[in-house]
Amino acid sequence: MKLAKRVGLIKPSPTLAITAKANALKAEGRDIIGFGAGEPDFDTPSHIKNAGIRAIESGFTKYTPVGGTDELKDAIIGKLERENGLSYRRKEIVVSCGAKHSLYNIAQALFEEGDEVIVPAPYWVSYPDIVVLAGATPVILPTREEDGFKMTAEALKKAVTANTRAVIVNSPSNPTGATYTPEELKALADVLKDTEILAISDDIYEKVLYDGFRFSNMANTGEDMKKRTVVVNGVSKAYSMTGWRIGYAAGPEALMSAVSNIQSQNTSNPTSISQKASVEALNGTQEPTERMVEEFRKRRDFIVSALNGIPGVTCRLPEGAFYVFPNVAGLYGRKKGDRVIGSSVDFAAYLLDDADVAVVPGSAFGDDRYVRLSYATSTKNIEEGLRRIRSAVLRLE
Repeated sequence: MKLAKRVGLIKPSPTLAITAKANALKAEGRDIIGFGAGEPDFDTPSHIKNAGIRAIESGFTKYTPVGGTDELKDAIIGKLERENGLSYRRKEIVVSCGAKHSLYNIAQALFEEGDEVIVPAPYWVSYPDIVVLAGATPVILPTREEDGFKMTAEALKKAVTANTRAVIVNSPSNPTGATYTPEELKALADVLKDTEILAISDDIYEKVLYDGFRFSNMANTGEDMKKRTVVVNGVSKAYSMTGWRIGYAAGPEALMSAVSNIQSQNTSNPTSISQKASVEALNGTQEPTERMVEEFRKRRDFIVSALNGIPGVTCRLPEGAFYVFPNVAGLYGRKKGDRVIGSSVDFAAYLLDDADVAVVPGSAFGDDRYVRLSYATSTKNIEEGLRRIRSAVLRLE
């Protein structure tokens, strides 16, 4: 069967592939500890689940408007005003089937052949492929660990060309947990001043922040930048609602109208039941999220300390999200028997085969010197997994 050329331009999500392989090995009876999953291991809070149940019982199970119900749009508007100091109208909001769906629709509405989109690396695995599927070219902008894995104004300025259409800013970041300060965002906005370049602000880990770090995004840098910023967020990470599939975008009315038109031809509306639950998530108590984040902080502190105690491995303390991105390049060239570790893929395969531990190679995120571990798993699993990783590293010659 002849497939469209675009199919060959993209690759399956490596994070989902690692999780699937780990699950397959578990099904065979292997005791696999997985650090690949990008979702909280906590249950959806009861008050949110109950809102979904009430929606079912009341018969709220039919089509809704394509871009989301007015009730949910109003909850999003209230959240953005209350928590982010950003003002939007209903026509500037579109609700989709997850933040990834929002990003995909935005790319389809904005980008075409000849356009360039700046993607800082390390990046979330889907960004480059979403750009490619829109016919545009992802311009990978490497960041440095010494700069906190954040792009600098100087580097952004050098990456901008006459074809630059947008820059993606993910803060807190998947996979590094790096989070931009208001001053750093303002410096980036100054580079884009007097241009028509858009900022796509992926804020999905907004609430997963540590040590008193205050969240800010590109739209907060000034009214001029807000007019050229598309804010993308959702309920998946903050409320442990990954399977409910609700994301949203806020931005210029003309763009949001186009996004809604595109969505009308691919999924129609997001799930009615999930929309009711999301209203409760945004408007209801935030205490479960706060408790979850505090537990993540404890896990972060432990896993970073443990990784830095492994010879040949170093790990930066992330400001947000629930990932660590340790540098394992110090292990390259070492071996066990005939097996030589020469890349992040080699190291991930070695850990899975020899230690029954699943991590994601850094090459999937644009930097082969690292691997990603999610600490969205139990403390017991983290402790045992780090013990296994340490033992596996010590077995290398």
